[in-house]
Amino acid sequence: MKNLQMSAIALAIGFVVSAGVSAQALTKDQYKAGEARIAEQYTADKVKCEALSGNAKDICFAQAKGKEKVAEAELEASYEPTAKHRYDLLVTKAKADYAIANQKCDDRTGNDQEVCVKEAKAVETRIRADAEAQLKIWEADQTAIEKTAATETKAKEEGTAARQNATAEKREANYAVAQAKCGALTGADSDRCLQDAKTKYGM
Repeated sequence: MKNLQMSAIALAIGFVVSAGVSAQALTKDQYKAGEARIAEQYTADKVKCEALSGNAKDICFAQAKGKEKVAEAELEASYEPTAKHRYDLLVTKAKADYAIANQKCDDRTGNDQEVCVKEAKAVETRIRADAEAQLKIWEADQTAIEKTAATETKAKEEGTAARQNATAEKREANYAVAQAKCGALTGADSDRCLQDAKTKYGM
């Protein structure tokens, strides 16, 4: 599951980066038409959710809202294909996925539910951290193009720092998941589990 999640993160970031490079901005009329389609689709999705009950209904609404927010972010990124809008799209996708995953965790109980929530949050944190690092790299690269060789060196340093910060945030998120899993254990097993987690993630 972890490898699948990381592959999805890499794919999402790669897709948005490549899309930003090759995308051609929409016209104002195309943008308006896109807004209308998104609103119409969201209304239709909500109607379908009303036919459900319990947590299935809550999950459905979370999916509908997430779908709407992602579509809006994609529209903005297509209308104005800037680094900031590509970043916003990645973060919006992360938030939407977390909201849906977190809602699905309500079907679980006890430590199983806690681990589920921690894992969902960890995935969101990893995507956001990578997106923030990527934004800083895009901005640093742009600065390097526009300014002198001295500035280019500084830009590269900022890119390196951004990657390091992203790595630290992801490590902390993974450690939180490991701690939650240790909560299912007791006594010496719990102590060993926590110690192993600290050693693995350098805490």
